[in-house]
Amino acid sequence: MKKRIVALACAMTMATALLAGCGNSSKETKAETTAETTAESTDETAGESAAASSSDKKYAVILKTQATDFWTKMWKGVEDKAAEMGIQVDIYSAQNEEDFDGQVAILEKCINDGYDGIAVAPLSASNLVSTVAKAYQAGITIVNIDEKLDMDEMEKQGGAVVGFVTTDNVAVGSKGAGYIVENVEEGSKVAIIEGKAGNASGEDRAKGAKEAFEAAGLEVVGSVPGDWDRQKALDAATSFIQQNPDLKGIYCCNDTMALGALQAVINEGKLGEIFVVGTDGDTEAVDSVNKGELSATVAQDPAGIGAKGLELLVEAVEAGNKGEVGVVPDMTPVDSVLVTKE
Repeated sequence: MKKRIVALACAMTMATALLAGCGNSSKETKAETTAETTAESTDETAGESAAASSSDKKYAVILKTQATDFWTKMWKGVEDKAAEMGIQVDIYSAQNEEDFDGQVAILEKCINDGYDGIAVAPLSASNLVSTVAKAYQAGITIVNIDEKLDMDEMEKQGGAVVGFVTTDNVAVGSKGAGYIVENVEEGSKVAIIEGKAGNASGEDRAKGAKEAFEAAGLEVVGSVPGDWDRQKALDAATSFIQQNPDLKGIYCCNDTMALGALQAVINEGKLGEIFVVGTDGDTEAVDSVNKGELSATVAQDPAGIGAKGLELLVEAVEAGNKGEVGVVPDMTPVDSVLVTKE
């Protein structure tokens, strides 16, 4: 049996509707690996049989971006699972977190290219809804990963998905805030730096953090969007610190913003006085935690999310399951872990 994985990193613009490589490159990038295996008997395992039955199917996974460690790990998780299952999968991503039209164009191209199944991690709850509905109506099986699509709007547009794989982001926010709660006194002042307004995963994390802080009797002096951006988070944290000299903690909805907030703490001479906790478990953030700078990060399992999303997609395609309009699939959760220096 011949097993092949093709990974295509694409950033698309509506102006050109052409594929472009992620990052600063303007060319399509393609990485291909081939692994050869030889069956030594006709008594194949169930896993091998499943791989064989999937070999003639076309699968694609569309991620948000490749700009952070989180999405790089998810990409790798998809590749590894595809190799394990003996299938081909084409992986795409938008150019950045703002590339809404580009991500739509990627999905449009995948529809036109005749994929049997597509897993999507939308940039927002709404940017891919109408295109996912179009894919569903074209007979394509869709699995939703990471950011949950607006399922009410999906129903209105006559679309459906067969699965939803993500981390419980309310629990993630609660876990991150919980570390601060355990290390400060009741009544202490804390702040939250959110993701991008309208982004469901960021809003859920902020919600979980706020609920944990308030339940513990801490004073939340502010909760503002940082748009997943380090500089914006640095500015927001600086403002929080200057307006609240007795601030004791900052929870950030991703690690990029947490590192920006950490820099603000350092700039204000407050390192060791203000706890800063991030989210995602990015390599740079974990290194900072090990150095005793960033207080903690809630590490998700992006590789696990990607792998599970692909697994559910293949199972659904093989079963001929395309979902049903108006039926919201149960969430398939992938757990998170609090990472501290200890």
